[in-house]
Amino acid sequence: MLPKTLALIDDDPQYTEFLSHYLQKRGTEVKVFGDSHLFLADTNVYGYDFYVVDLMLPSIDGLNLIKVLRLRTTAGVLVVSGRMAPDVFEQAIGAGADMYLAKPVNFEQVALAVEAVFRRTTMASPAQAAWQLDRRGRQLIAPDGARIDLSDSQLAILECFSEADGEPVTRDTLRARLGVAVEGDAADPLNSTIFRLRRRIEKATSAAMPLQAKSGVGYVFRSPLKSI
Repeated sequence: MLPKTLALIDDDPQYTEFLSHYLQKRGTEVKVFGDSHLFLADTNVYGYDFYVVDLMLPSIDGLNLIKVLRLRTTAGVLVVSGRMAPDVFEQAIGAGADMYLAKPVNFEQVALAVEAVFRRTTMASPAQAAWQLDRRGRQLIAPDGARIDLSDSQLAILECFSEADGEPVTRDTLRARLGVAVEGDAADPLNSTIFRLRRRIEKATSAAMPLQAKSGVGYVFRSPLKSI
């Protein structure tokens, strides 16, 4: 069982070309990034089902990049790196990676590692990522029990995600729920509502951010969200 989408962050063009081709032949959509800044600028940066990360990257190094990912996603992270250090394994796992493979490694081994981590994280995620929307109390309840007070607009868009049952919700649908029709403007009320909601969630809980952009579509709440 391989993930549907995978971000491959590595600055070795020959390695990434052949590995991405190998995984794509097995049904995984792969997007390659040769620089961590380019990766973080991607509109779907926290929306991939899996991440394969090198430790020696231009811009932000792999260890710090993994720490950034762990603030927003519980998706599987596999480190494949040629960094030589006695404590490199401990550093990678300590940063939040699920598994470490040392280069050189063949593509079949990478695929098997991705499959093993993805299977484990997929099986574990429903229990770890259950969120609740308390409509009467006007609160979002995180998996760790933290309660996040919601404004009218934040409650309205979370109701959309609850009704969508894990499917992406278009920006037009969210704007309609807010009663606005502004698009392509820095003052778009949807942009500010999403931004403030994310900030409230991040300040209230250490749980991974479930609200993520879906490139070319809108947004998705990637964890189960039930109304109570």
